[in-house]
Amino acid sequence: MKAGFIGTGSIGAPLATNILDQEKSLAVFDINPEATKSLAEKQARILPSPKAVADEAEVVFACMPTMESFHAVVTGTNGVLGGEAMKTFVNLGTMGTEAVAEVEADLAAKGIAMLDSPITGGVQRAWAGDITVVSSGPQAIFDQVEPLLQSFARDIHYVGPEIGQAQLVKIANNIMSFTNLVIACEALVMVAKGGVDLEKALGVMNSGSGQNSATLSKVPNFVLNRAFNMEAPMHIIEKDAVLWRMEAERLETPQNVAAATYQTMRQALAMGLKGGDLSEIVRVVERAANFELPKTRD
Repeated sequence: MKAGFIGTGSIGAPLATNILDQEKSLAVFDINPEATKSLAEKQARILPSPKAVADEAEVVFACMPTMESFHAVVTGTNGVLGGEAMKTFVNLGTMGTEAVAEVEADLAAKGIAMLDSPITGGVQRAWAGDITVVSSGPQAIFDQVEPLLQSFARDIHYVGPEIGQAQLVKIANNIMSFTNLVIACEALVMVAKGGVDLEKALGVMNSGSGQNSATLSKVPNFVLNRAFNMEAPMHIIEKDAVLWRMEAERLETPQNVAAATYQTMRQALAMGLKGGDLSEIVRVVERAANFELPKTRD
């Protein structure tokens, strides 16, 4: 199957590169020409529009940052719906159940199949081909696309036959991840303000029952060095948090702890951190505590 890729930003570029390395051919589009330069150097075909990609590729991947750009890539002027070759459209972004259902209907009207495959793991793991993919959609379509997913994913989880099921799992994973980070920041600010050596406290947590993804990697690698360069833009995280709220309301499920995480995010935005990195959410806790974590790592 000829493959195409739309959206080669910070997370899309490594995914597209891994597909290109495996398949030795890839049709590519990004609204920002600078984002396609490294792929052009590896002989990818850089095309002028999503439609042009769908005119060449049978399977088209899209890794879009917003719901607006997601819809535009499909149904906008020169969107993939106008392409002549595309048989399957694969969404890699976190867009929520409503948006993917709308796009699935648009594609189905043209006889095009869809696979919903949001990714999780971050930029560094994407370059290493170590990303995790959550997929849902028709089993036969998943089976066809899986070899391409394997080019950039270590773990691929097929969670069901319906478009949107993967979105729900990804959104649940996201709010858990965000909550891990918030509670880790709160706990570490508390013990450090109480005079405990920060590194020693973190060592206890990582060998004890408090261990989580934030204490193991996010806090040590991006907070304790005060680098705040996790490559998780707060404006994208805001979108993911809003999607969590929409799904919680739609399904009428209690989400009290997640709601507290959401409010902390809202505080971060109110502090002017929308253009910052998710790891900077520690600043919300620090401001409220009138205490700043010491820099313990380079």
